[in-house]
This record gives sequence, structure tokens and C-alpha cells, in this order.
Amino acid sequence: MQDLEARLIRIERVVENQSLVELSSELERLRSETTALRGEIESLRFESDSSANRQRELYVDVDRRLQSLESAPRAFEPPPVQPGLQAPAAAGAAAGGAVAAVPRPTGSDQQNYQAAFDLISARKYPEANAAFETFLRQFPTSPLADNAQYWLAETHYVRGQFDDALPQFRKVLEQYPQSAKLPDALLKVGYCQIELGDRNAARTSLQEVMRQFPDTTAARLASQRLSSLPR
Repeated sequence: MQDLEARLIRIERVVENQSLVELSSELERLRSETTALRGEIESLRFESDSSANRQRELYVDVDRRLQSLESAPRAFEPPPVQPGLQAPAAAGAAAGGAVAAVPRPTGSDQQNYQAAFDLISARKYPEANAAFETFLRQFPTSPLADNAQYWLAETHYVRGQFDDALPQFRKVLEQYPQSAKLPDALLKVGYCQIELGDRNAARTSLQEVMRQFPDTTAARLASQRLSSLPR
């Protein structure tokens, strides 16, 4: 942010001698950098709001997370339903509907995006999933669409739905080639492939993270995971 402020000061000093085209180009670069910073801040916020166990589960120690799931196989199952009563999710399924989307604000794309991101920060993953899907339908050309696609994939990943998460992370790579989320998305592609038992593909994906995005957190995590990946 200090770097952006310094660049803005330089722009103000030379604005009288710049053409409108040059000024517009510089402002567009600043806008892109601000969007990238927003994505980094969101990632840091998401990680800091999660517990240490959740951070290890999502980003570092997949094996330990699997062991935890094995010791608690009902972690993703709903609580037992008392006789004569029907769980809300079951009632919704019986009615032919999935998890209902939380009503979204009628404001801007930023307001809708923030509302969806607040749901994932609160670990309301089914609701966040519906909210991000709604966002992508309503604002497909928003500058925040790539971030929304990434967090949509994350709502599947954190629930162990790797078959669903994998194609959603790939959409970030395919549909948003300039996104600041590319390193994280490619890393998660590799993680999903590990979970699905495709170690050769996972190894290739993790090596690509290190090759394409060196000196990033994603590259360091890819290196750590590769070193523990059985051959």
C-alpha cells in the first residue's frame, strides 16, 4: 500500500506533463494492483480467522487432516435426527431443493461479493457456495469474478468434496488467466489430485506451481507437499 501511495504521489507531480492516455494507463495499472492486493488481504483474513488446525488442514498438512477425518469419520455428517422429526437439510431435499441461497444485497458487485465472503469467513460453507454462485451469475464481468470463482471452489474443498472442487479450481486457471489467484488455484488443483489418488498428476501440478510462480507462498507449500508425496 505504501508503494501505491508513492506511485500516486509521483503521478500527481507529473500529471501536468502527461497525456490523458498515459495517465489512464497508469491508473489502470494501479487498479489492477489494488485488485491483486484485495485478493491477498482476503486470503490473509480467511487464514487468520481460521484456527491453527484449520490452517494446517487447508494449506500445509493434508495428511494430518486425513488422519483427523479417519479418527472422526462422521465429521461431515449431520447430527442424529430424533424419531418423528426431520432434519432441515433432509426436509429441503425431500422438497426437491438444495441449500437455499441466502438473500443477496441488491447493491453493487462489491457489496454482493463482501456478503458472500463474510459467509465463508463464518464457515457457513453451503450458504457461501450458493452466494458465490449467485454472484457469478449476476456479475460475470466483475473484477471480483476470479476471486469469487476461487472461493466457490474453496467451499467444496473444505468440506472434502474434492470431485467438485477440482473442476472449480481449474475454472480459475482457464477463465481468469490474469488472476492473482492463479498460484493458489493451481496449488489446490494439486491438493485435490492428491486427495483423489492421482499422484502423478498432482506431482505435475505442484511442480508447475513452483515453475510458474517462484518465490510465492504457494510455491513454498507446493515444495513442502512434494517432499512428502510418496513416489
